Amino acid sequence: MTASPVAGLRHTGNLFALALDVVRALPRRPWQVREFVEQAWFVASASILPTALVAIPFGAVISLQIGDLADQLGAESFAGAASVLAVLKEAAPMVTALVIAGAGGTAICADLGARRIRDEIDAMRVLGIDPVQRLVVPRVLASMVVAVLLNGLVSVVGMGGGYVFSVVMKGGTPGGFLASMTALAQPADLWAAEFKALVFGAISAVVACYKGLAVEGGPKSVGEAVNQTVVISVMLLFLVNFVLTAVFLQLIPQRG
Repeated sequence: MTASPVAGLRHTGNLFALALDVVRALPRRPWQVREFVEQAWFVASASILPTALVAIPFGAVISLQIGDLADQLGAESFAGAASVLAVLKEAAPMVTALVIAGAGGTAICADLGARRIRDEIDAMRVLGIDPVQRLVVPRVLASMVVAVLLNGLVSVVGMGGGYVFSVVMKGGTPGGFLASMTALAQPADLWAAEFKALVFGAISAVVACYKGLAVEGGPKSVGEAVNQTVVISVMLLFLVNFVLTAVFLQLIPQRG
């Protein structure tokens, strides 16, 4: 009964140790540029379509809920801009993070797990090649870059959804929508969302790489590691999102 908490603490420590190893290996040469480009394309191709498909209904639901609340409060002119702000600050980074963890992270974990059970990781260590520098760092950087780009895509889709809801469905004017949006939103909100996406991409990739490198056994262990990657990533992402949101609300003054 006492082994489970101890094992959990050990895995937590090993996860943070891997994150520190990634930070130390970032400036170390030779830089794996080709591996980075291949992994960025791999993660983007696995995540871009799910992100686009999820962003549309996600933004629509937020617009409908905020629009209904604005109608009750008599603030119809701010409904579209408020929905855009909600998508920009919260929905876009979280949608991006969840898709990166669910699509890109699982693929990274499965790839490294398969290399692990084929003894490729041990062979690299025998040859004097650092697996963290050779395999983990390019995947972490690729996930971070792709997360930032996908967050921009979700933000654009969310803004388009807010415009359609406010102008087309509610009969508002384009000028009123833009005026209300500029009255509420500010460039710092976009930078905060992009920073969130950057952090979320790093977390998803580090968790996926750790679970992949920690696989022991056969193909069944790889499947279990992939499932654990999704669960752990989602839990960490929601926790870190709460912390970052609380910090940004204190550091970035909101427009009224």
